[in-house]
Amino acid sequence: MTSAAIDRATRALPDLPRDEDGPVFREPWEAQAFAMTLSLYDRGLFSWNEWAAALADEINIAQAAGDPDTGTTYYRHWLNTLEKMIARKGVATIETQHRYRDAWDHAADRTPHGAPIVLRPEDFPPSA
Repeated sequence: MTSAAIDRATRALPDLPRDEDGPVFREPWEAQAFAMTLSLYDRGLFSWNEWAAALADEINIAQAAGDPDTGTTYYRHWLNTLEKMIARKGVATIETQHRYRDAWDHAADRTPHGAPIVLRPEDFPPSA
């Protein structure tokens, strides 16, 4: 992830949690979701205007449903937006994304700390 890409993101997304050094993340998964989004943007999957509008829509939906908007849920909205954008663009359905997430969780549970996580066929439950 280049500093130019991070600069573009911070300019396009005024509500992005940041300090004087750039974006800030409370947990590693937040930084990973941010990095995946920048990578997909760099590959041309969507424009920043498209991303910003989709993220704003996701936040508005959450607020209408009662999200207190304390800032602690920002990256949950980010991840929901990323999943929906990937599905909308035809990269992978929400179901496929969740299937791989669950398989990854299963593989992580059986992997000793410090060892690489490897997905195996048995990590995927049978399709219904």
